[in-house]
Amino acid sequence: MFPRRLLIALALAAAAPVFAQAFPHKPVTLVVPFPPGGGTDTGGRVIAEQLGRRWGQPVIVENKGGAAGQIGADFVAKAKPDGYTLLLGNIGTQAINPLLYPKMPYDADKAFAPVSLVAELPLAMMVNPAVPAKTAAEFIALAKSQPGKMSYSSSGAGGAPHLATEMFKDQTGAFILHVPYRGGGPAIADLLAGHVQLSFMTVLEASGHIKAGKLRALAVTGDKRVQAFPDVPTLAEGTIPGFNAISWIGLLAPSGTPQDVQEKIAADLRAVLADEAVKARFVALGGVPRATSPAEFAKLIKDDRARYAQIIRARNITID
Repeated sequence: MFPRRLLIALALAAAAPVFAQAFPHKPVTLVVPFPPGGGTDTGGRVIAEQLGRRWGQPVIVENKGGAAGQIGADFVAKAKPDGYTLLLGNIGTQAINPLLYPKMPYDADKAFAPVSLVAELPLAMMVNPAVPAKTAAEFIALAKSQPGKMSYSSSGAGGAPHLATEMFKDQTGAFILHVPYRGGGPAIADLLAGHVQLSFMTVLEASGHIKAGKLRALAVTGDKRVQAFPDVPTLAEGTIPGFNAISWIGLLAPSGTPQDVQEKIAADLRAVLADEAVKARFVALGGVPRATSPAEFAKLIKDDRARYAQIIRARNITID
């Protein structure tokens, strides 16, 4: 019989490598499937910074834009499922793309393990300051008086801003040309430059430009006003009753990532989003931080896909 102390020592020695490899023991890559400057990118950098502090390891944001988020999502779908490569997806990549792209390089339902929602993102209806309209109603009247002469930018065909603007056009009868870009950042850049007159983009990505007076917010698209801009009305307040179209961002891991690693990431993300300073940061930017369980996040993706399937069919929206 071995002495009890020797057995304990041997057990601790055997377990030491396991403890040394506890997640995360090296840098984590957070893939944002859009260019820098958009709402997904902005929210991703907030949580990357906070998770990095919590883990004591860098969380590196890597922007892989293109194909409405499919390039970055495909990279994560094919990454080693160990938790060290994560995706910050959004309503477009997870709920809308599968409805619009019949041939995707991955199976959207099987490629990812939903970890948690990060934030809900109301959209802002914004115009370049050169546009004379000061309210949504004034813009509608202006657009109707110049059918086809005004244009709007979006973060890409089929994304939440595109569908929200098409809903706006459908419910107002305004004819406004669509100019798609490879992300929210480039779309806003051309709105700032005056190459287009209108954009529906997340408040998260637009708040700095609005506060600086470089863009004018006419309305927001949620069912309530956002704390960042309490004086900006919702579209539902008299202009388009019942209008509600928001985006969201959420964290996903490659399918097959060990359950304990998924749970570790989800628990730490919940702790980060519960921090009052982080909450205040999201709110100041126009986001609504909201952590969920993996099951709740999976249900949100499923429900939004069903909702947007109806909108896409009703309006015959395609990626062309």
